[in-house]
Amino acid sequence: MTQPDPAPLYAAVEAGGTKFVVAVGHGHDRVLKSARIDTRDPAYTLGETARFLSAAQAELGPVAGLGVATFGPVRLDPAAADFGRLLATPKPGWDSVNLVEPLVEALGCRAALDTDVNAAALAEARAGAGRGCDSVVYVTIGTGIGAGIVVGGRPVHGMMHPEAGHLMVRRHPDDAGFAGICPYHGDCCEGLACGPAIAARSGRAAEDLPHDHPHWAIVADAVGQLCASLALTVSPQRILLGGGVMTSGALFPAVRAATARSLNGYLVPLREHGALERLIMPPELDNPGLAGAFLLAAQ
Repeated sequence: MTQPDPAPLYAAVEAGGTKFVVAVGHGHDRVLKSARIDTRDPAYTLGETARFLSAAQAELGPVAGLGVATFGPVRLDPAAADFGRLLATPKPGWDSVNLVEPLVEALGCRAALDTDVNAAALAEARAGAGRGCDSVVYVTIGTGIGAGIVVGGRPVHGMMHPEAGHLMVRRHPDDAGFAGICPYHGDCCEGLACGPAIAARSGRAAEDLPHDHPHWAIVADAVGQLCASLALTVSPQRILLGGGVMTSGALFPAVRAATARSLNGYLVPLREHGALERLIMPPELDNPGLAGAFLLAAQ
């Protein structure tokens, strides 16, 4: 007779603007059940997520902890009255929604919460492309642009959490006529370079845009300026660029070149041969956000 695995069970939720990925298992590399749920309205999305978690627990046994890695902005302070609630998010219909409460009710266990990018940065720092680095930034470029920062093995919090995707950048000379799509800032980095911005500018989804299309130079320029700002403010040893947009075009060389132009030789360590290739890299894990949610659950 097969003996039950004595390792604790954890539940992990990666809550994204396009989809929720939910899983139950002993860790990101030992997942027993998982599902993808389209991000629609909160009642549907959280209801389906809660139902999956409840059914998985009934089948597999008690879950010891829940980790939620979410798009933001979100209240992370457990002492705050609105802990677990989304704040002024650009995602329509999701303002003030409590992500944690209905999932905790479904499982009856403790929960830990962080942003999806902080969770991804934590996972990559522990087990991915940021191993051995004291300071790691993970940037996702997809439905939106977000940045998670881990220093000394801990995600950076404070008043809230990093929202570096909304840093303002200089406009590319060929992009003067595009207003940007961010409902708060217009032409911040997210407003110019996220997937919906690419579609609004070009009339085509990022995955359908040819790799040699001139709009990729505009995107790379904005992302490169973001990387330069992160290098100047956070001084990371690694900046990992993930998300659907980064897999849609051959962007890494162009982003590194744009970062170098923006810095203009100011940071001496980045003048060394190969330094930008070591600084700006793709993530290593298949799903760092979900892996980070499992790490949060196990804390």
